[in-house]
Amino acid sequence: MNNEVPFEPFRIKTIEPIPITSRAERVRWLHEADYNLFRLRAEQVTIDLLTDSGTGAMSAAQWGAMLQADESYAGARSFYRLQEAVRDITGMPLMVPTHQGRAAEQILCHVMLQVGSRVPSNQHFDTTGANIEAVRAHADELVIEEAHDPQNLHPFKGNMDLDRLAAYVAEHRGNIPLACLTLTNNSGGGQPVSLANVRAVSALLRREGIPFFLDIARYAENCYFIQQREAGQEGRAPIEIAREIFSLADGCWMSAKKDGLVNIGGFIALRDSNLYDQICQRLILTEGFPTYGGMAGYSMEALAVGLYEGLDEHYLAYRIAQAHDLGARLKAGGVPILEPVGGHAVYIDARRFLPAMPQSYFPAQAISVAMYIEGGVRTVEIGSVMFGRSDEAGSEQFPALDLVRLTLPRRTYTSSHLNYVADVGIRVYKQRSALVGLRITQAPPALRHFTAYFAQLEVGE
Repeated sequence: MNNEVPFEPFRIKTIEPIPITSRAERVRWLHEADYNLFRLRAEQVTIDLLTDSGTGAMSAAQWGAMLQADESYAGARSFYRLQEAVRDITGMPLMVPTHQGRAAEQILCHVMLQVGSRVPSNQHFDTTGANIEAVRAHADELVIEEAHDPQNLHPFKGNMDLDRLAAYVAEHRGNIPLACLTLTNNSGGGQPVSLANVRAVSALLRREGIPFFLDIARYAENCYFIQQREAGQEGRAPIEIAREIFSLADGCWMSAKKDGLVNIGGFIALRDSNLYDQICQRLILTEGFPTYGGMAGYSMEALAVGLYEGLDEHYLAYRIAQAHDLGARLKAGGVPILEPVGGHAVYIDARRFLPAMPQSYFPAQAISVAMYIEGGVRTVEIGSVMFGRSDEAGSEQFPALDLVRLTLPRRTYTSSHLNYVADVGIRVYKQRSALVGLRITQAPPALRHFTAYFAQLEVGE
């Protein structure tokens, strides 16, 4: 763990029992869930690393703020507290709250895009791409080539490829209503974007008159990586780096369930008053009145506090070090992981873990299934299930990376919990020759990983 913060920088004040289950129970429950870990009940999971979205612990300051909430339908003081915090951190004067990030994406896509629009990014996450495609626009990814190599140690594998972006803009000029960067790049292993890359992307887009938006679900972690890894940024406070990043963009959206340190909530922030008016009309139709959107007053109060706590340097040092310690322990046990380790998760490289298993057998899902059976650890597949697509001929097209994400809820698990997770992962790796693949028996056309049904392959399939 980081030498400056060799322990959790907080005291545990309230506890929740962890379910202790048997292997036989887990085998039965997983079969009943059709081998989709999203279908498991929470009480069937011992260590839950499915997601870091809304699963973290809130502070005493946040709980105290919630007691002061104003639940007025219009003009609640809780809204203005959140607005003040967002303005202070982002420098953007206009803000609307939403119930979570995908609601913000849905609103932006319906307001800003039309059929055939092109939306470039370093890498869109699953809901972002799905919302873009839901309005029959195109979600295009221009991440640097190093991002596709799990063993490449490039410090900023979330960077946009600037040459590809320039060529893309030249090809689609006049049909790009917005471009975006995802900070950090979740789809590519939680990898950060450098400040230099943000500056360069912003300069190119501004020359072309293309609005530049940021997906900031994990922006605080990205700022810490910039401080630690980028020349000339050492010694700058994360909030100072954040303010410079935001100064380079026209708008942003946030799933506040990540670096906002809350269980629910999100927002859109921007500078353009005409666009803001259009967003408010869509917000009223789908979320609520502009001074509460999809959030209760107490949720806005918790977020107004959490935005600052998420930028605390001691917290970020502990947060990043916890992920890196888990990655180092897995790697020492022989488990192949994506490197360098990102901020919110450790990603197992399923292709190197199960090199003989075809991607059509969904090896990352097979590893997730095995980790649950072995130790009650729930993880999530970030690969062929989540990002696989069928082409026009009906053939399955697979993504460049096939990963298992071990996602760390914020301020929730201790080092001993994660040591247990590593031990489970190492045991599964040692037994990897016994793992069997899966097939999809039923799935929707979009975001299939949430609700798909699977069956384990029989011998000879």
